[in-house]
Amino acid sequence: MPSTVVVGAQWGDEGKGRVVDIYAKRADMVVRFQGGNNAGHTVLVGEEHFALHLIPTGILRGTSCVIANGVVVDPQGLVEEMRDLEARGVAVRDNLLIGENAHLVLPYHRALDAAEEKARGAAAIGTTLRGIGQAYTDKYARSGIRALDMTQPEALREKLAANVAQKNALLVKIYDAEPLDFDQVCAEVAPACEELAPLVTDTAALINRALDEGKRVLFEGAQGTLLDVDFGTYPFCTSSNIIAAAAGVGAGVSPKRLDAIVGVVKAYTTRVGGGPFPTECPPDLAEKFRHQGREFGSTTGRPRRIGWFDAVVTRKAAMLNGIEKLAVTHLDVLDQFDTIPICVAYHSDGEVRDTFPNSLAHLERCTPIYEEMPGWRRDTTGVRSAADLPRAARAYLDRLAQMMGAQLCMALVGPRRDQTIVIEA
Repeated sequence: MPSTVVVGAQWGDEGKGRVVDIYAKRADMVVRFQGGNNAGHTVLVGEEHFALHLIPTGILRGTSCVIANGVVVDPQGLVEEMRDLEARGVAVRDNLLIGENAHLVLPYHRALDAAEEKARGAAAIGTTLRGIGQAYTDKYARSGIRALDMTQPEALREKLAANVAQKNALLVKIYDAEPLDFDQVCAEVAPACEELAPLVTDTAALINRALDEGKRVLFEGAQGTLLDVDFGTYPFCTSSNIIAAAAGVGAGVSPKRLDAIVGVVKAYTTRVGGGPFPTECPPDLAEKFRHQGREFGSTTGRPRRIGWFDAVVTRKAAMLNGIEKLAVTHLDVLDQFDTIPICVAYHSDGEVRDTFPNSLAHLERCTPIYEEMPGWRRDTTGVRSAADLPRAARAYLDRLAQMMGAQLCMALVGPRRDQTIVIEA
């Protein structure tokens, strides 16, 4: 495992944090390469739940961790996350570095996010209101403030002054919202920036040096492929590129240095927020999943929308990412069903379609075509080897892998670290 990318192959919440945590046991470095604290990875260590939002999951293994340049960093949110982990006995500051070129999420980004969502009304996207999209907007408009600026307090203050003035004009004149007070913004931001400044460094050079030395580097993605800003269900998506190719850009390494790509899917499908969802279940059936699968967003706490496995979605993800290995999570949630449908294609305008459309108008006219597989009606939460899985459960896993053209490598049958079945080392 010289360098491995772990990506989500659905709409996020696939359980990537659990999979990264397992791989991180053997890694020398874990690198988060995109997204912000609108994402969350939940890991159960012993009886303790850890919800991570910006800090790579490897921190729970004592592994060297990097927040790379492709991430947008909320300084206040990151400090809060660090202190929470440290209060629970996790060593953070000795194992965490922040990329100089990572852009910052600031109070005016959150204010604009809330104002824009309110203005959309019934067409609201369902953002987490964390200001992620607005921070990426500034990045590409070349008016962003970077982590490097946290090490230069006077320059930081000057840039904040210019940006607060500009954002206040938008808030007041476009959205009829209250302006922000510049001194208050500085008072909120400055202490966190001062605390984080010693962690800021050229992480691209650091990661490439680790690879030169033959170290095992794990690249941790956030969200899922169908939330990618280019290839997801736009505009019901996030504001960054999520696919495996983004690991190189988001971490500052050549794509030639990425050796393996692991896709993570849930044994069914979930998503949070607005947007299309062809296999979504009715509320009563969704509750059966939600209770056993703990289906609430780790960042927002919102109940997730739930549906059967959609192979049209995951085939697209497999193609876009070049997924070679497949990890399937939440298999145990399906223990309760006699039969388990898999969406293999869509009915669309009188035709059968096996590819995912980019047009939302077209997608809204698609209805799922299911094939049914037998359930196993047996508790799998205590299974620890592939040989001990119920035959129908193994057949279901093999079918998912076959439809994605990937090699099954792992199945998870519960939230604990030991509830992992390694199928291929």
